[in-house]
Amino acid sequence: MQRKVPSAITNITLNRATFTDVSIDGLTFVNFFYGNNGAGKSSIAHAIEEDNGIVWAGGKTAADFDVLVYNQDFINDNFVNYGDLKGVFIFGEEDIEAKKKIAELTDQKKQKMDARQAALDEYKKKSDGLASALSQFQDACFSKTASIRRRFEKCMDGKKQKKNFAEAVLSEGKPTNHNLAELERLYDVAFDDSARAYPEFKKAAATTYGSLPGKDLLDRMIVSSSDTPFARFMKALGDTASDWVRDGHNHYAGAAGGKCPYCQQKLPANFETDIAATFDAQYQQDIRDLGQFQTAYERETREIVRVLQANASDVMPTIDLTAYREKLALLESNFEINRQRIAEKVKEPSKTISLEDTDTLLLEIGSMIDEINKQIKANNDVISAKRSSKAKCKTDIMQYLAFMLAADVKSYREEVTRLQKEIEDVTERGRLLKREIGNLTTEISALNKHNANTEAAIDSINKILRDSGFQGFSIRAKVGVENVYEVIREDGSIAENLSEGERNFIAFLYFYHQVRGSMSSEELKEKIVVIDDPVSSMDSTALFLVSAIVREMINVCRNNTEYLNPKVPGDYIKQLFVLTHNVYFHREVTYQQVGYYNCTSFYMIRKNDNISTIKLCKRQSKEIPTEDENYNPVQNSYAALWEELRDIQSTIPALNVMRRILEYYFLQLCGYEGSDLREIVLDEHRNKFNKQVEGEKPDMTDYQLASSLLAYINNPNGISDGLNYVEDCEDVEAYKRVFEMVFDALDQSQHYKMMTGQRIKS
Repeated sequence: MQRKVPSAITNITLNRATFTDVSIDGLTFVNFFYGNNGAGKSSIAHAIEEDNGIVWAGGKTAADFDVLVYNQDFINDNFVNYGDLKGVFIFGEEDIEAKKKIAELTDQKKQKMDARQAALDEYKKKSDGLASALSQFQDACFSKTASIRRRFEKCMDGKKQKKNFAEAVLSEGKPTNHNLAELERLYDVAFDDSARAYPEFKKAAATTYGSLPGKDLLDRMIVSSSDTPFARFMKALGDTASDWVRDGHNHYAGAAGGKCPYCQQKLPANFETDIAATFDAQYQQDIRDLGQFQTAYERETREIVRVLQANASDVMPTIDLTAYREKLALLESNFEINRQRIAEKVKEPSKTISLEDTDTLLLEIGSMIDEINKQIKANNDVISAKRSSKAKCKTDIMQYLAFMLAADVKSYREEVTRLQKEIEDVTERGRLLKREIGNLTTEISALNKHNANTEAAIDSINKILRDSGFQGFSIRAKVGVENVYEVIREDGSIAENLSEGERNFIAFLYFYHQVRGSMSSEELKEKIVVIDDPVSSMDSTALFLVSAIVREMINVCRNNTEYLNPKVPGDYIKQLFVLTHNVYFHREVTYQQVGYYNCTSFYMIRKNDNISTIKLCKRQSKEIPTEDENYNPVQNSYAALWEELRDIQSTIPALNVMRRILEYYFLQLCGYEGSDLREIVLDEHRNKFNKQVEGEKPDMTDYQLASSLLAYINNPNGISDGLNYVEDCEDVEAYKRVFEMVFDALDQSQHYKMMTGQRIKS
């Protein structure tokens, strides 16, 4: 599960300027702050520098770290004019008298460091011994139990690897010498996969008509009790005459046109009145009740049949349903006979009927279901017991295996105890030496604080400028004056009027040299680096170089916090804070950093109504809703890179944008490796980049440009990100042309045209 891993500073509470009790939570190793000018970024830098409102991790204090802050104060303190001379500057003052003391302390420190290295070597040897003991124990456990594990293979889920099996043996708290034959019998029964549980049969209603209204009408005649003359006439004809008259009247009265349908005589005017009076209210109610009984009987009997038939859809193989199906068929037959008889009664209400007995059949079927369900329940109880038997079998097998390996476990634990004691001793020795080295380092650092080896710093700055192809200026020592330097233009003249951006750029390069190590390369303290808006007033080239350097510091910090690299002098950044209002710079330094949730945090600083607030930029993950993820408050999309490329006219920024496009599209989306990509383009498609004129040497210009462009991809070394371009080619359009040729060589021309807005021919 992802979580924010704290570094040196875990929390900052701000009570200055426009902040009132504002707490900054979620601080990790690399922390990005974005906010407009005046929002309050500098307050964060000052708080860290002054150790005001800072919460330190693990009982540490500010004294345990070197806090390096690049801001306007740093520029003012470390880059000042030398007297009234224009273009001449001082980068610091060196105390010559302190050199002797520094030499003495340095010698002592070297002795301590050698002793500590010996302790570290011993620690590694003992740690390797632990690893070897574990490996031997795992091998022994696996080899000695091979046959048993094969016999009880289904009990080994999660323990089929050496590591997992050995862990299970070590964690077994009750080794037991179980009877192996009994374990085998239990295993064979518990893991029989052919048996399963079955649903029990459902019962239907116990009666089909006992509670239905209208049942009493079946066995009595339904006749009218009216005493009209016409009623007396029909009674004289017989009991069934009323059925004949009602049925005939219902069928023919409407179509006879006032005549008798049998004799064709004109009917009396009061004939319909006499007919209606003949069938009294009770007669009509009985007819309605009979109809309702018929409907209810139809519904209930068909539902009974459906329920009883459904029972036979999933039946335990050992159950014989012959008698059940026969009894159900007889029930269905009687239901159908009864439905026909009820229909006759509805047609001739004066008729009396009796129904076939179905209630007895339902009781008999219910008894069958009871017996069937006994068998099903017995089977299901067995299956349920098997589940618990499986668990017991797994437990007993591991107890038995742990008993088999008891001697190996005892020997391994004794070896681990011995080695751990020796490791504790050498660790304590190393800890004391580290403390002594730290004290010496602190003393040396105090002497070196204002005694920087400025010459080394200037050499480093000039190397960066030279390697990057920067041609604006360089720095050289002023002849005849110690520790005084001049800024020299490309034409060799002294830069008498440096712009603010140029001053800031030089100061930043000097700061970077300090971050990489103390000026004498003696610093071993973990560093906390704060960079507060470093690109103010810089041109695009300087901004790009500063961005590349900051990305390098981010990589150093992240790698070292993940303990991928050992501590080395001047290269151990414990925690990094980057604060800016510049969108381009923010996008450059945060490129591909969002995904490092554990060790990277993003913040947005806002000021409204003269009140500043800080928001941690995290949200619920879209892919894993149970986890959080970073989001960058200043968004940078793949499409935005193409938009930026269209307008860019400076070589270095253009190369950086092209690099990012190539990395994202071909490495992330298409799945190429950086080395494979270069090999495919430069070797397999070499002819596409060479212009061949008959009788002349091939023109290798495009090939060289392509090689230079592809060299940028996934370069892991130093800050060469965008700094090694071909110095003799300043033509941005030439690079753009070769950039398009790369897409063409990899059959991705359509994508290039789509992203550049070109029409794709069908």
